[in-house]
Amino acid sequence: MSFGDPNNPYGTPPGGQQPGQQPGYGQQQPGYGQPPQPPQQGYGYPQQAPQGVPPQQGYGYPQQGQQQPGQPYGAYPQQGQQPAGYGYGGEPPYAHWGLRFAATLVDGLIFAIPYALVLIGRDTPVLALVGALALLGIAIWQLIQEGKTGQTVGKKALNIRLLRESDGQPLGVGMAFVRRIAHFLDSIACYLGWLWPLWDAKKQTFADKVCSSVVVRSQ
Repeated sequence: MSFGDPNNPYGTPPGGQQPGQQPGYGQQQPGYGQPPQPPQQGYGYPQQAPQGVPPQQGYGYPQQGQQQPGQPYGAYPQQGQQPAGYGYGGEPPYAHWGLRFAATLVDGLIFAIPYALVLIGRDTPVLALVGALALLGIAIWQLIQEGKTGQTVGKKALNIRLLRESDGQPLGVGMAFVRRIAHFLDSIACYLGWLWPLWDAKKQTFADKVCSSVVVRSQ
């Protein structure tokens, strides 16, 4: 019984390869100077991720970055959460009636000087015309500022802002103008609409409710 005899149990070299036999299909011999490759894991075994790459989570696990702190797994966003436009977490800090009234007083003082020119210029048409043009210019400028930024001079001084209730963005010049017209609703019924923010949950006047606007404290 020779070394190459297939019936010789002691004659088979390690690896089960006969002398002179070529590697079978799918078998590769390691090249010169290359370390032997580790055996491949079969189907069903956990695959090792390459170094530096985090393992992927299986189906059914919460994805990173989606779960909110303090929120139970699988819970949907709660209704009534504040849109991102407000810049606040949770319910926005609505401006109370005192802040809104003080802002209105500051805006009224700005109109006081040109209005005084109109009153003084009753006997001087030129002076009255200058005062009237100044009143119109200030009113238009205040309207544009309120529509684009949510703040008149008075609101900026009191650090409050007029915004859309739906997304927390400024109303725009057109809707700011509509809101000013809607203030007539606040004046009817003994000016009750102007006092409504005293007990309203969102501190809104009647005009705010019609135009879906809110006044909040700025950051």
